[in-house]
Amino acid sequence: MKLNKVYLPVFLAMAIALGMVIGGKLDYNSGTAGLFGANSKKEKLNRLIDYIDFEYVDDINTDSIVEVTVNGILENLDPHSVYIPPQEVAEIEESMRGDFVGIGVSFYAYRDSVAVIQAISGGPSDRVGIRGGDRIVYANGQSLVGNSLTDDSLTSILKGKVDTPVSLVVKRRGADELLNFKLKRSVVPIQSVDASYMLTDSLGYVKINRFAESTHKEFEKALQSLRAQGATQIALDLRNNPGGYISAAEKVADEFLKKDKLILFTKNKSGKKEETFATRKGTFEDAEVFVLINENSASASEIVAGAIQDNDKGLIVGRRSFGKGLVQREMALGDGSAVRLTIARYYTPTGRSIQRPYGNGNKAYFNDYLDRYKNGELNSVDSIQVADSLKFRTPLGKIVYGGGGIIPDVFVAKDTNFELETLNYALRSGFMARFVFELLEEDRPYYNSLSLAEFKEEIEISDENMKDFLSFAADRNFKISLSQYQETLKRYIKATMAQQLFGNNVFEQMLNEYDPVIEKVIALSKS
Repeated sequence: MKLNKVYLPVFLAMAIALGMVIGGKLDYNSGTAGLFGANSKKEKLNRLIDYIDFEYVDDINTDSIVEVTVNGILENLDPHSVYIPPQEVAEIEESMRGDFVGIGVSFYAYRDSVAVIQAISGGPSDRVGIRGGDRIVYANGQSLVGNSLTDDSLTSILKGKVDTPVSLVVKRRGADELLNFKLKRSVVPIQSVDASYMLTDSLGYVKINRFAESTHKEFEKALQSLRAQGATQIALDLRNNPGGYISAAEKVADEFLKKDKLILFTKNKSGKKEETFATRKGTFEDAEVFVLINENSASASEIVAGAIQDNDKGLIVGRRSFGKGLVQREMALGDGSAVRLTIARYYTPTGRSIQRPYGNGNKAYFNDYLDRYKNGELNSVDSIQVADSLKFRTPLGKIVYGGGGIIPDVFVAKDTNFELETLNYALRSGFMARFVFELLEEDRPYYNSLSLAEFKEEIEISDENMKDFLSFAADRNFKISLSQYQETLKRYIKATMAQQLFGNNVFEQMLNEYDPVIEKVIALSKS
């Protein structure tokens, strides 16, 4: 399998580190009066840009100069203070808000038409009966057939204001005539809870992919459902969760902690301290909790793990987390762009800062994953480097450490076969989705007719399916060793088929059947 061995972990780490903001709702009463007043340093920068704009010999895009300048300034602060260009602001806000306004489908611009992958559960399209495999050929009389269509242009057509009407004309395989649907655009959730189901008769499982505005409501609903199914223990999976809003993390931790238990505290530039305590009766205050983390669990994920660990509430299982203890606030720059500026540090209840050092520059900071890979930390808890000066004790006397991530109570080694790691990442990132869509299209009426039980019982991934996937991957310069990874590929193909037919909950459930961290949690829950 061809993939650069060095850059993938670095890109993963950068996505973790740069992709989220956790401090949007902090308020230190520090007012902005005087913040933008006259200042010789600012005047110097403005004058330089004006000189370039009016006097430089060649035509120059000064907007690009400003962006380079802004990025250069932020890079000299810390790894998590970042600039957000105007074209990215809306998309990020939508993701972190946890919803969008539209018709509620995931789709491909497939060949010369709009192919529905799946109608989002509970959305407008789902309610009127649109299914995976349907082709949307007209929207409000506008043809959606043709090779000139792009995903961006289709999104602009299908999205709109709340309650605006949409008339869709759909071609469905097996139907003799075109189908007409009338619906209204509505708020469609972008799920942050990927999965919730029972691992055993008493152990419930919840996976959160990020901490958005909607996360706590989703999480609370999942906990209530699990409680109704008999859950007395919870496995909270925060692996590969890059963080998000600090308020969402606080509310999730609050579900497990009794009133007045400290969740975290923050300190700003002036040293002002703000504490956050559990406030109310949580859904699972009396339950046993297992929090699953790994080297890609960052920021808000670490807030939850630290609160659970420092309050002796449950066990942290997996590997040392990323180590991000800086709080950012997003600030508009007046032209549609924004900056996320680090405004405080946060600390776990025992007083730990889990922020990794960044004094050696951003490159060294983001290479930390490779350092962990090389020093054996991903294989052995004994290889984790800790300083005695950063030792803390929980109320029950358990030793915990600051200085760079949450160290788990129960360590589970990582399979450091780099090719397998890269393969798993690629397959989870959606690489296989288009292949599976085309596989389902070969007999869409049959697949759409199956119940989940029938799907699990009847569907087997054949050798022919495997050959087709290898050809599909090779056409995209992704070469895989079939002999070494055959079972992994078969598992992912079937799980992705289930995802497109039955939703993400089933996808996670099928893949978790072979997960060593899940197996460890199940064993711990029975001990």
